Amino acid sequence: MTFIVGDLVTRTSHQHDILFRISALKEQVAILHGEDLRLEADAPINDLVKASERDILTHEKQEKEQLDYSFRLFKQDYQLMKEKRTYESTEGYIDHADFFQLPARVLHLDGDRHYLKKCIDLYKRIGLQVHGLYIEESEMPLEIAGLIQRIQPDIVVITGHDAFSEKKGDKNDLKAYRHSRYFVEAVREARRIESNLDQLVIFAGACQSYFQSLIRAGANFASSPSRINIHALDPVYITAKLAYTSFMDKVMVSEVLRNTLTGEKGLGGIETRGFLRTGMPYLEDEGTEK
Repeated sequence: MTFIVGDLVTRTSHQHDILFRISALKEQVAILHGEDLRLEADAPINDLVKASERDILTHEKQEKEQLDYSFRLFKQDYQLMKEKRTYESTEGYIDHADFFQLPARVLHLDGDRHYLKKCIDLYKRIGLQVHGLYIEESEMPLEIAGLIQRIQPDIVVITGHDAFSEKKGDKNDLKAYRHSRYFVEAVREARRIESNLDQLVIFAGACQSYFQSLIRAGANFASSPSRINIHALDPVYITAKLAYTSFMDKVMVSEVLRNTLTGEKGLGGIETRGFLRTGMPYLEDEGTEK
């Protein structure tokens, strides 16, 4: 069977458990990226099977149902936060709700163009403006300081692909991870620019990433406490919760993880303040959002 870059495939040796797309071919080995999970793997060509059209349609249907459910939970959460902000901003007089809001500035670095597009589409659906950039994981530590100084974001997302390999070491060995060391270095570079955990909030990691090392490096939120796979869109939901929570309020970790697709086994962090600021009066020509 002939394969080309972009083909959707599964692995026979893993009982066809995950849908991958081929990102590169090197002799008789394929580099694989999870279609919806931030996992990178390699496999012999003879271990691969092309996904059928029926399998792809079934996967897309299940994925849409999962995303729609998570988005509904987020919208319910957002509506409650909005009602609380409205009440507090007007001291209970809803008829005088003449205020504007300044949400967070977001910088999203992604090691996968395909995932980056998916994330930007979801940011737009949620109503957040984001500066999204495709950067290979190994280049992130070199690029991030200049980007933070130029864009001056409130929230930085550092993500892409990763994987843990028992053959390379135990789970406490950074060398046993495909890209965790780059994420850790990028977090450290970001913290050299802004050390305050509430002035610059960082999410870092991908599938099976070294969670403890990322948190020690200065990330507020990271993956993956149980070394499991995380969904490509999980960083967006974490960002949205932080961006739409008032800077006067703490965001508890359990609240942040509530609307993610992976949950606490794949994601974790520390309590962090929100970023949303409310002002009055609302003037349409000032470029603010009501």
